[in-house]
Amino acid sequence: MNRFKFTLFFATLILFSCNKEEQYAEVSAEELHASVDQVTNIMVHDIFSPPVASRIYAYANVAAYEIVAQSSSNYNSLAGQLNGLDSIPKPKRTSHLNYRMSALIAHIEISQYLIFSEDKMIQYKDSLYSNWKKTNSQEFESSMAYATEVVDHIKSWMDKDNYKQTRTMPKFTVQSDNPERWQPTPPSYMDGIEPHWDKIRPFIMDTASQFRPIPPPEFSMEKGSKFHDELMEVYTIKNKMVEDGDESEELQIAQFWDCNPYVSVTRGHLMFATKKITPGGHWMGITKIASKKAAADFEESVYAYTKTSLAIADGFISCWEEKYRSNLVRPETLITKYIDENWAPVLQTPPFPEYSSGHSVISGAAAKALTHIFGENFSFSDDTEVIYGLPVREFQSFNHAAQEAAMSRMYGGIHYRSAVEVGMDQGAKLGDYLVNTLKMKNSKDPIAAN
Repeated sequence: MNRFKFTLFFATLILFSCNKEEQYAEVSAEELHASVDQVTNIMVHDIFSPPVASRIYAYANVAAYEIVAQSSSNYNSLAGQLNGLDSIPKPKRTSHLNYRMSALIAHIEISQYLIFSEDKMIQYKDSLYSNWKKTNSQEFESSMAYATEVVDHIKSWMDKDNYKQTRTMPKFTVQSDNPERWQPTPPSYMDGIEPHWDKIRPFIMDTASQFRPIPPPEFSMEKGSKFHDELMEVYTIKNKMVEDGDESEELQIAQFWDCNPYVSVTRGHLMFATKKITPGGHWMGITKIASKKAAADFEESVYAYTKTSLAIADGFISCWEEKYRSNLVRPETLITKYIDENWAPVLQTPPFPEYSSGHSVISGAAAKALTHIFGENFSFSDDTEVIYGLPVREFQSFNHAAQEAAMSRMYGGIHYRSAVEVGMDQGAKLGDYLVNTLKMKNSKDPIAAN
């Protein structure tokens, strides 16, 4: 009897140990959102320019998405769809492999490779990885091994996009004797940012000029000309906003969509910077908001981030091709020189040419992608800017948000109307092209309808 009891106890102990070892980690959409937020926070700290930030989001999201597509019949690989991307390797072994874990690891590792403050990402991931390893070490090691293979594959593809070559190209030459060409603006008078971004390999576009917009209005300081009328509109709007004070709706919109990653502030002899998210970071925040409202699972959220970030990344390439081609002067330069030397825009003028409006282009593109993912008339509360002391704004659709983001540039005094309206059209055309070209999700139903 005692021998029987001992045998039963020993068998139960073995069974319990096996069950404990076979526990698996739950990798949820919430962990994905937290990791994207961590990347955004680090990029704010590191002060990445909007185009460079968009590249980081896109590559990290594609890395995660390709693993999702490997494990789910509902999603198609982007190999052969994105320029230069070949199929990622298949896992050498599937025993104990957690595809969600591999996808999130790939997202984190690519992000860490592209940011500056690696220590901040290392601290974040070490805590996450440690928990996974404690839950099931075999699962973690297997998932990490596969993620590493995919990361190496994505890095090889990424390193051929001409980014490294553009780091050694010359600065932009300012035509200081030509009044219609862009001039550096106060307070920092910075050089033009990323003048060679048009040489970055696009993700889906054939060339950077594929969606080149119509030319801006012909430069003229004569009263009654279209260009002069648009210049005076910027001047007049700012003055009216000052009269209306903090209750001005235009002022609130301008501040909400500022998204300037580096604002120089001068106090006496001291100059310092205030940091914010980039326009792309704001739209990544909106993607999170929509995903959570739609109760999107991990795979659906990866899909949403990927499609939206691709629209944004190519939007910046398209826009920057036009910016440094048309090389148009900013309103602030002309107004302070010819109209009112004491005038200043509500928003700090960013350091690159005026036409077309970058925020307008990428907002138009992102809105098209998100509408395709979540459906028309998807209302949401945008709390992305709350951490910067701004209130939540309500939107009835992604297009509603995009329209407001675009107009914020004119309200802020940094763009003419044409740059805003044409920029939105430029982005919308790119967004339509992305939606109609990329075959990502087999189900045509919006996530919100699931």
